[in-house]
Amino acid sequence: MIEELLLPFQFAFMNKAFFITAIIAAPTALLSCYLVLKGWSLMGDAISHAVLPGIVLAYIINIPLIIGAFGAGMICALATGFLKENSRVKQDTVMGVVFSGMFGLGIVMYTKIHTDIHLDHILFGNMLGVSTGDILTTGLISLFVVAIVVLKRRDLLLHAFDPAQAKASGLPVGLLHYGLLAILSLTIVATLKAVGIILAIGLLIAPGAIAFLITKRFERMLVVAVVVTLISGFLGVYLSFYLDSAPAPTIILILSGIFIIAFIWQAKRARMHSRTF
Repeated sequence: MIEELLLPFQFAFMNKAFFITAIIAAPTALLSCYLVLKGWSLMGDAISHAVLPGIVLAYIINIPLIIGAFGAGMICALATGFLKENSRVKQDTVMGVVFSGMFGLGIVMYTKIHTDIHLDHILFGNMLGVSTGDILTTGLISLFVVAIVVLKRRDLLLHAFDPAQAKASGLPVGLLHYGLLAILSLTIVATLKAVGIILAIGLLIAPGAIAFLITKRFERMLVVAVVVTLISGFLGVYLSFYLDSAPAPTIILILSGIFIIAFIWQAKRARMHSRTF
């Protein structure tokens, strides 16, 4: 019985999957809290889709794929900001147009080249096929993002809640704005190999949304988000071995289930609180 339960840990590819899941848990969970509070969930979706043409272009000109992905993500973020500031169209509409256009461009470019990289691995990740180099690259990016978020957490929090007050307080609002977009793009790049373009957005929304339902204190929210992501990641990879499913979708499915449970729990608690008054 014990041997059966420990069977996944006997394979090197499973151990690498567990490891890279743990690496991407902290940056995605921390950023998700700010994205949820700032109402930027769709921005994460936009950037995650927009990196595809950058990946294809990087492959064509033979440079590291992460450079192309990061460049495309930043172009998407800057284009969205420019269009929002210079048109009457609302931000969510602008993001929808930009990310769908970039994603369509990436698909068209991909169909015109011959490559050994399977489109499914780009869209949904290939967690069971990560190499030591992938883990190292992801680890360095994750460490950098976590360090920035932890050091600037209070400034980013004020910027998320009240940009006007942040500007009045003397904070570099523009730098915080585009800095947050930059580390968001970097985080999406870090998750590409593990969960792919489409599922990356799940890790950038669900943990923060779950933590927001569970606690009202922001510092605790950050901790809850990281813990929830770690637990979901471990369970998703572990269960995928026995279910014969892909790890990334299994992780997202578990996060969705936890969100539903947290929502029901919060709704019941709110009703009980209202009855006491």
